[in-house]
Amino acid sequence: MRHIHQFTVHPEIPARLCRLEDLAYNLRWTWDHRAFKLFQHLDAEMLEKSGHNPVLMLRRVSGDKLVRAASDSAFLAHFDRTVEDLDAYMTESGWFKRRYPERPDLQFAYFCMEYGLGACLPIYSGGLGVLAGDHLKSASELDLPLVAVGLLYKKGYFLQRLNAEGWQYEDYRLHDFSTLPVKAVAGPGGSPLKVSVEISGRTVWAMVWLVQVGRVPLYLLDTSLPENDIAGQRITSELYGGGPEERLAQEMVLGIGGMKALRAMGIDPQLCHLNEGHSVFATLERVRELREAAGLDFLEARQVTGAGTLFTTHTPVPAGFDLFDKDLLAKYFSAYLDGLGVDIEDFMRMGRVDPEDPHEQFNVAVLALRQSPRRNSVSRLHRRVTGRMMQPGWAEFPRSDLPIESITNGVHTRTWVAPEMAFLFDNYLGPRWREDCAEPESWQGVERIPDVELWHTHARLRERLVAYVREEVQQQARRRRMGVPGGLPRSQPLRPDALTIGFARRFATYKRATLLFRDLPRLRSLLLDENRPVQVIFAGKAHPRDGAGKELIRQIVDIAQREGLANRVVMLEDYDLLKASMLVQGVDVWLNNPRRPSEACGTSGMKVVPNGGLNLSVLDGWWAEAYRPGVGWAIGDGEEFVHADYQDEVDAEALYSLLEHEVVPLFYERDADGLPRGWITMMKNSIRTLAAAFSSDRMVKAYVDHFYIPAADHFLRLSANDYAKARELAAWKAKVRQAWQQIRVVSVDSEGSADMAVGETLRLTAKIGLGSLEPSEVAVEAYYGPLRADGSLSSGRGVPLVWAACEGEVHVFVGAVPCRASGLQGYSVRVLPHHEDVLVPNELPLIAWE
Repeated sequence: MRHIHQFTVHPEIPARLCRLEDLAYNLRWTWDHRAFKLFQHLDAEMLEKSGHNPVLMLRRVSGDKLVRAASDSAFLAHFDRTVEDLDAYMTESGWFKRRYPERPDLQFAYFCMEYGLGACLPIYSGGLGVLAGDHLKSASELDLPLVAVGLLYKKGYFLQRLNAEGWQYEDYRLHDFSTLPVKAVAGPGGSPLKVSVEISGRTVWAMVWLVQVGRVPLYLLDTSLPENDIAGQRITSELYGGGPEERLAQEMVLGIGGMKALRAMGIDPQLCHLNEGHSVFATLERVRELREAAGLDFLEARQVTGAGTLFTTHTPVPAGFDLFDKDLLAKYFSAYLDGLGVDIEDFMRMGRVDPEDPHEQFNVAVLALRQSPRRNSVSRLHRRVTGRMMQPGWAEFPRSDLPIESITNGVHTRTWVAPEMAFLFDNYLGPRWREDCAEPESWQGVERIPDVELWHTHARLRERLVAYVREEVQQQARRRRMGVPGGLPRSQPLRPDALTIGFARRFATYKRATLLFRDLPRLRSLLLDENRPVQVIFAGKAHPRDGAGKELIRQIVDIAQREGLANRVVMLEDYDLLKASMLVQGVDVWLNNPRRPSEACGTSGMKVVPNGGLNLSVLDGWWAEAYRPGVGWAIGDGEEFVHADYQDEVDAEALYSLLEHEVVPLFYERDADGLPRGWITMMKNSIRTLAAAFSSDRMVKAYVDHFYIPAADHFLRLSANDYAKARELAAWKAKVRQAWQQIRVVSVDSEGSADMAVGETLRLTAKIGLGSLEPSEVAVEAYYGPLRADGSLSSGRGVPLVWAACEGEVHVFVGAVPCRASGLQGYSVRVLPHHEDVLVPNELPLIAWE
């Protein structure tokens, strides 16, 4: 292949408009309507052709238009206001600096495999990436001292195409980074910054790029460099592409390379937030750095880094975690493990649920749990599901005590709300909904919006969606018929005035995309009713290797064609952020029917809330805690059946019944003014009740208060005085592990009868053998609660017993169990390790029961 010399040609932008590139390269325009409209003002047609990418648009727009804009007083006024607004935004203090004014020293780092920030930056595949993108946007709005790390994919995720039968095929296209909102980070001497990672006995180089997300910098690593061999260049080629070797290499670049990139830029975070287990190797790099810089051993260094690590899991099923064989890890990590001071056997134990099972594969999520004492799930129900998966590692602990907390996901309201709805909110809610959308009080004014204005605004959004879908269907038909005789569809699908249901998400089998088609006669009667028509828009991709997911897409296309429903059921190709915005802003109802409890959270339904859409969902993920009568509809009562087919039958019946008897009648019940007053009341209830509770601003504030600040403080305490506390804790934990077999509950006595009255207390005296441990090194508790029919404790809680005396080799602890509720109750005494700087049982899962 002949050698090609590359150079970049930049557009000649008039000096008066030189800040256009600053506006284009800061992705704040993805949620700042004024900034986006500026580019529409410049050349709306070119912006549309450029895929809503202002950077690409500035490469393509004609010089004449730029010159005319530089002398257009209306455009210049718009331009100046937008620039001033961005400058003020970048310099003013936000929520974090007001809440923690004494903490200018803090720095947080956020790691994720994908980010959904805008359709023009295709480094995302689905919900995880969109959640990460909204996290960064809210971090920017709240002015957090946060940086983010990810990968810049040469091909990204695939473009989805469907053939005439509905089978999905994948199209991968190379991205020209010079047309994306990314800039190379300058290293020493002004050349592009590059970092190296040792992978499978060779050096792989990664270039560092910057994406500016409001105030938050996102650094992306790219291995498609001539310095690398072909395999090295392909590491950041496709998101979630390839097999185990490619995935392992990606995760090494993300974690190890990501930490090296931060260090090379002088960024030293006290807290690293791992959004899923893909980036867990960042924790190993932090350990390696500490060993090298401070002379700590592995356990001492992990004590420090663990204090400053948070792991968020989004996976509701064990099959969702990446697993690797021992031989593959040995091949890729052999040289790296020497720097950690561990061998391959020790490393495998760190990634196994049962460390001593030689047949168990290495699980990155298990490693993340061991490297991060602080961890959380993404909804309350998901915490229960995750606890069930974690149980083997904390086998002696009640499920309620398992060391996993929950922070329910949220969405960035200003990104997802339609400009027309934002205009309504500005008029009737005032500026507070923009400034503090996480506060319920910000949304109480929704009642002041006149019904007619709210309904007509939403109706226009539905009409816009229908027009958009019709154009998309025409384009899909042209692609499928390219080179094939025959015309385009004769009739336009969808009606602008019909009840419109949206179903858009990844096509995985547990999401049950075809549940609505389980009883075709009932579905036909709903969809084809001329007086009360219903229409459904589907969108979503199946993973390239998920044949069952592809079959679901094919079935929907086939049924729509075979049953004469093509004008009422539409399957959109290539679901992306642009289509997602159109859908969540325009649908009347958002349908979500996963098989409970398989949905970790789900955020798509949250996005319809500020747009006036209503949710119709199984009580899974976020909807299990969001639903209440009057804000939407619940499919079923949260039942979970063992047999999947029976579960589907029950849920399908509930879905049809809701549509037939509640959803459709309420939508079409109009008053003399032609308004569905009951439906509008539910729209207002949904906005007022749910918009604040499920915003990503609320989510990020919860992360800061509950995890980021405590973890950063913990990290700094253990780092002080040449890591003296970390050395002490590592030694103490080793001592406790060795002495724990000596712990025993010798006897427990109670003062009182077997029959107690509500409000009384049952006094206890427990004698505990501690062996070589001191009373201050343990916590003794009475674990009490109501008894199940089999005699086991249900929903127990611990009450502390305090040290009272020493009787030879036995220590006496006393306390009382409160009698809060009537019925058959029980208690058992237990002993746990205790140290003020150790999270128990998170990082020390030891317990001794009576």
